[in-house]
Amino acid sequence: MKTLVMAGFALALMSGTALGDTIKIGVVGPFSGPAALQGKNFQAGIDAWLAINGNQIGDDTIEIVYRDLPAADPAQSAALTQDLIVGEGVQYLAGYYYTPDAMAAAPMLEEANVPLVVFNAATSAIVNASPYVVRTSFTTWQTSTPMAAVARERGINKMITVVSDYGPGVDAETAFVTGFTGAGGEIAESIRMPMNTNDFSPIMQRIKDSGAEGVFAFLPAGPATLGFMQAYVENGLKDAGVTLVAPGDLTQESDLPVLGPNALGVLTTFHYAVSHDSPENAAFVEAASKAIGNPSELSFPSVGAFDGMYVISKMIEATGGEQDAQAAVEAVKGLAWTSPRGPVSINPENRHITQNIYLREVAEVDGKFINKEIQTFENQNDPGWKAP
Repeated sequence: MKTLVMAGFALALMSGTALGDTIKIGVVGPFSGPAALQGKNFQAGIDAWLAINGNQIGDDTIEIVYRDLPAADPAQSAALTQDLIVGEGVQYLAGYYYTPDAMAAAPMLEEANVPLVVFNAATSAIVNASPYVVRTSFTTWQTSTPMAAVARERGINKMITVVSDYGPGVDAETAFVTGFTGAGGEIAESIRMPMNTNDFSPIMQRIKDSGAEGVFAFLPAGPATLGFMQAYVENGLKDAGVTLVAPGDLTQESDLPVLGPNALGVLTTFHYAVSHDSPENAAFVEAASKAIGNPSELSFPSVGAFDGMYVISKMIEATGGEQDAQAAVEAVKGLAWTSPRGPVSINPENRHITQNIYLREVAEVDGKFINKEIQTFENQNDPGWKAP
């Protein structure tokens, strides 16, 4: 079987060269199932980039090949990745909503001579899994660390943390606890929930019993975050004055119309809000709203995909369309540009994205609920990255 796979990789490399003027980009994401809206945002970001920039890079034409991965499933991710490399002859891989799926793809990259641009998966360690991984999303260390300072500055002394029990959740918990206790705060308890948790009432009771003044929460954006927010309100924690803070996954824009007034005042720290005020974001939101069809469904994975396409375009330019993963990745180390989210760059040391992180408050503006940016933490690297 190993010989067959290696032969398949070699065939894929030859077919990639033979295609010449067509460069395939394989995108893995949740295009069906409970998290389908996140995959829809991947596609909206890609389509927005194509609408603004076209599908030609130099003399080459790019083609997007999608593969559906409805839920976190490392074995299936590996199979889909191999199919894209061997069966489709893709020169670039992209997408990957969940960390376990990106980690499953990473070991194939060097042998296949294919870079992977992560549009979402947020564990710091992903870039250590292969030198051919580049990130255009964020890490939960990056988005959670500033919130610890915010909580202390607002006079909260005792917190409880509640996170989904997988890579990004553990990173978010560690980042917040490190920052909060380092600033003199106390952690009453740290709760880790299975990723498939959908009944949050027992968790809400534990928060009440802890005596904490506030709760820091991280769950992957999707149905779980909506359920958690609803449980927080329905179980009386908001009325009891227990402050809820979180990375921005918890209040993605597509959930705000459902959450409505219950979400007002919730504070989050994140790399992007659809309401971000800049000409670059205005152009992006216009194109992405057309692509997604329903503008209220537009959310943060779209900007990771949009910027990911920019990075891939620079890789293609730098290699003249040839399949050379090492040269492609080297070309974007230190790359800086103005994203819809603000100024960003690719850290040459670890291939993470450096970017502003914004403190946002859910507010109602002109009858619409938005994540209103109220403070900026500029030029944030990934504090959770450790050299391998």
